[in-house]
Amino acid sequence: MEYTRRSVLTVLGLGALGAATGCSAAPEGSQAAADGPAEGEITLLTPIFEGSTGKQLLEGKLLPAFKQKNPNVTVKVDYTTYTALNEKLTTGLAGGLMPDVVMLGVGWIPPFAHKKVLAPLPESLATRYQYEKRVLEPSRYDGKLYALPLVLDTRIVTYRKDMFAEAGITAPPKDWAELRTMAKELARTNGSGKLTRVGFDPFSIDLRQCWETFLFANDGNLFDESGQQVRFDDERGVEALQLFLDVVKDKSADFSFKSAAGQPSTLAQGRSAMMMANNSLWVQLQQQNPELLKEDKVGAFILANKVPAMLQGGTLVARSASTKHAAAAQALVEFLGTPETILPTAQQRGSVPGVQDLRTSDYVKSNGFVKLALDNMNKARSEGGTPAWMEIREKIKTTLETAVVGQRTAKEAIDELASLSKEAISRL
Repeated sequence: MEYTRRSVLTVLGLGALGAATGCSAAPEGSQAAADGPAEGEITLLTPIFEGSTGKQLLEGKLLPAFKQKNPNVTVKVDYTTYTALNEKLTTGLAGGLMPDVVMLGVGWIPPFAHKKVLAPLPESLATRYQYEKRVLEPSRYDGKLYALPLVLDTRIVTYRKDMFAEAGITAPPKDWAELRTMAKELARTNGSGKLTRVGFDPFSIDLRQCWETFLFANDGNLFDESGQQVRFDDERGVEALQLFLDVVKDKSADFSFKSAAGQPSTLAQGRSAMMMANNSLWVQLQQQNPELLKEDKVGAFILANKVPAMLQGGTLVARSASTKHAAAAQALVEFLGTPETILPTAQQRGSVPGVQDLRTSDYVKSNGFVKLALDNMNKARSEGGTPAWMEIREKIKTTLETAVVGQRTAKEAIDELASLSKEAISRL
């Protein structure tokens, strides 16, 4: 059997096919209790300790500390990336070889918990450290806690303070009307009328996550609380997509103004005055354009329209329902969710710590984007919220792009996405 990105959608979205391919989800009530001694060899699947630096942190520092506390547990690490994580999990589900502990993205808990692939965690872990309520929401499904937040990755608006000053703009925009006006003022063209600097760049981050941020700032929702009804197909979702079309029409944004992977951002290059960004941009600037930070030329703010809103993505850690070493797996989950583990994990990626306990750490104080995000977690909103999310998320970017490139109107694209989403939900 060939395992593809589509395979995980089938396994998680269609119960009958999941059973036919040997999906190893544990039957309800059969999950091993985690109250015995922590012992045995367990596997950890992780997409966030990339390269030699990440491996050295995990295997050279973090896991030895875990081993010291749990001498009878051996951890075997399976490294992957978020791009390949779906396929890894599909292979494990179909072959009955699910990792004992797995790191998942925000929005992924409902699909996996719905299929009973994950085991619930003790509710007491939710109060062990200081969590913003919104940070824990993506870790829950059907009233139960299934994961702990590890590191968060938020979406904020970054801007060039020097370009604002040059244009006589003294403060970030308060709403979309001001954003659009400022974007026009900040855009620059050459003698032939070609854009050389966009006033606003919404396209250098994933279009799905960018649109979701605007949807939330427009006080919209993806789904209802049950995860069974689409809620983004009203005027709030259409207006969020329409704004992208409007700034392109204004010639203050351009879909082609995107930086290649690993290259300096359009903001750093001076090709954009405002840019939607991940908070990890701070670390990228430190490495590639440190003078911009030293000279205080870059700032950031939380997107707002009807309400202020910040998209909260990130990585959660959970244990498999089918593990044969439940106590050992849960011990690792709890260890990975401690501030002592979270802090160096966040530092290596430029991420936001998942616990408020670290707000006063030197790392948070020294990283302007991380501090902004952690101070505004009460404004954070997350994607997902339905067991059909793994199928729906694959369709969002490609469907929205049809409007951005002029093939559909904003309403037509949103209507199409809503139709596809409803079909996915109906198959649960």
